[in-house]
Amino acid sequence: QEKFVESGGGRVQPGGSLRLACVTSGFTFRFYEMNWYRQAPGQERELVARIAPSGVVRKYGDSVKGRFTASRSNADATAWLQMDNLKPEDTAVYYCQKVGSTTWGQGTQVTVSS
Repeated sequence: QEKFVESGGGRVQPGGSLRLACVTSGFTFRFYEMNWYRQAPGQERELVARIAPSGVVRKYGDSVKGRFTASRSNADATAWLQMDNLKPEDTAVYYCQKVGSTTWGQGTQVTVSS
């Protein structure tokens, strides 16, 4: 069974950085694209980044381009999201998911506030 465990969230001041991790299991990680999403209160889930099995990032959301960097380790079946120059509007629960999966992890809360 596919499983996604996100971690690394927390509370930071505007301009700060966080690095999120997504540890996966239950499928052959190196074969699949991975997505990072976020969902703020009262808003729909938003695609943040999509990364190919090769490590090439296919897409960043317009609001995070130039500030967030997605990466992965196929050996560790883990994806990461480096978030720099965080803004209050980045406050959300962040999730990772294999492209095509219907399973969600518990997410990790990111709060950007002074």
